[in-house]
Amino acid sequence: MKPLQVLAAGSLRHVWPKVVKAFQHHYPAGIETQFGPAGILRQHIEQGEVCDLFVSASIAHPQTLLQAGLAQRAGVFCHNFLCLNVRSDCVDPAADWLELLRNPALRIATSTPGCDPCGDYAWQLFERIEQHDAKLGQRLKQRAMPLVGGKDSAPMPPGILASAWVIQSGQADIFIGYRSYAHLVQPDAGIHTLVIPEERQTRADYGYAVCQHAGHTLAELLLTPEGQEIFVKAGFGAIKT
Repeated sequence: MKPLQVLAAGSLRHVWPKVVKAFQHHYPAGIETQFGPAGILRQHIEQGEVCDLFVSASIAHPQTLLQAGLAQRAGVFCHNFLCLNVRSDCVDPAADWLELLRNPALRIATSTPGCDPCGDYAWQLFERIEQHDAKLGQRLKQRAMPLVGGKDSAPMPPGILASAWVIQSGQADIFIGYRSYAHLVQPDAGIHTLVIPEERQTRADYGYAVCQHAGHTLAELLLTPEGQEIFVKAGFGAIKT
């Protein structure tokens, strides 16, 4: 009997051990998980890497595998949203999230579009802004620096959030990241989190792809009330049933 092989989006790193703990009794040989940017993990599967289950920060990647005949099944298992992580001494208590983005003196960082879905969602946010303010949306696309999650991105120190690393290392003043990380930012990190209003939000639909038959059971378990509760407690959104 072999361990279940899972490829998982990096943004699931803090919640996945809870998933494994809850459901590992279904897998006597264990569950082995490799984390990384979902777009890059999908490319690994396309290039021949074998896994039983792929859990992605975007349903687009599992759907691509399904269409290519590299997955048996795909679906959405939870949601996430974006927020702004801002260097605390940049925050004007009277300013809102859009005012901060509009400030040309503040350096903005994102994940890498194409490789890391968080970067794709950031660009979708810019496009939403562009619908209301064409110049601002275009400027944000020009100003944004994709510093993490790419094939050539500098490696992050282990155990540190992308937002904390980017801001504390002085690479940027604002990092556009996932809201599920907000509760993990330490109070003394010098980082303030701002919520993006729902009408401007880009919802991240996290998806799974069952690549081998052994992955079916865990995919089903993610959708159970117990599985959904794990994600909600970790700052994600439950799927609508």
